[in-house]
Amino acid sequence: MIKAIVYMSETGHTKGYAELLGESTDLPVYDLNTAMRELPKEAEIIYLGWLMAGSVKGYKKAVKQFTVKAVCGVGMAGGNSQIADMQKANRLPEGLPVFYLQGGFEMDKLHGIHKLMMKTIRSGLKDKADRTPEEEEMRKLLLQGGNLVSADRLSEVLAWYDRNK
Repeated sequence: MIKAIVYMSETGHTKGYAELLGESTDLPVYDLNTAMRELPKEAEIIYLGWLMAGSVKGYKKAVKQFTVKAVCGVGMAGGNSQIADMQKANRLPEGLPVFYLQGGFEMDKLHGIHKLMMKTIRSGLKDKADRTPEEEEMRKLLLQGGNLVSADRLSEVLAWYDRNK
C-alpha cells in the first residue's frame, strides 16, 4: 500500500506537482531528504523528480531506500515523448508505471552549471531557423519562462493511483 509521495525539486515545479498529488490522494508529501529520515525503509512511495537529460533526479537514491511504485518525471517539454528516455536513462524496471509531467522553466530559479547549460540551450534554439513545433514551444518557454504546473496534468497519474490503491 502506497504510504507517501516523495520528490526532489530544483525550481519548484516538481514540488508543486507533489503537493497537488498529495492533496488529491490524501497521501503525505516529503522532499527526498526528509523522507530518508522519516519514512521506514522499504515504504511504498510514488516518486517525482525533475528531469535533466532524461535522468529523474533523486530516483537512484530513492529506490535504494524505498519501494518505488510509480515514477513521475517533471520537465519542460510538452507531450509524453520523454518516457522512453526516462526508462532508459534511469534503468527503470519493466512494468514500473512511468509518467511525464510538463513543469515549466524559470531561469532566475536556476543556479550554477544548470543555469549555464540552459542559457546555452536557449541560445541554440533562439537562432535555429528550421524549428519543429516542439522546438518552437520549447523556445518560447526558454525565452519567456513560465510555470505550467496544473492539477489537470495529473489525470493519468491519478487514474493509475485509483486503480492501484
